[in-house]
Amino acid sequence: MKQLRVALPTTDKVTVDEHFGHCKMFAIHTIEDNKVVSIEHVMAPPHAPGVLPKFLGEQNVTTIITGGMGQRAIELFKEQDIDVILGARGTIEENLATFMEGDLMSTGSACSHNHDDESCNH
Repeated sequence: MKQLRVALPTTDKVTVDEHFGHCKMFAIHTIEDNKVVSIEHVMAPPHAPGVLPKFLGEQNVTTIITGGMGQRAIELFKEQDIDVILGARGTIEENLATFMEGDLMSTGSACSHNHDDESCNH
């Protein structure tokens, strides 16, 4: 099985932030053979359109699990070959466990109000 690098936006290292663009950091979990082999907490760069997908691409992230994001951000993540799972809430641990079981599906939708060039509906 290939190595996965899963990023979850967070402010407190425990809870998934509902909007990735406003998080303080990303908890990046490296997963091999369905086991977490490392966890990094990487400070997020200042939020601006297009910055976070490129930043996480440079971190070799393969999947982002978050509450919501705009359609343009989703497209930018896909351009970086990063899978997007929306609708996450609660703890990082719970979301990651469900993801590793293969049961975490994107249940959120793209957000709809404007944050500069990105959208959100919170």
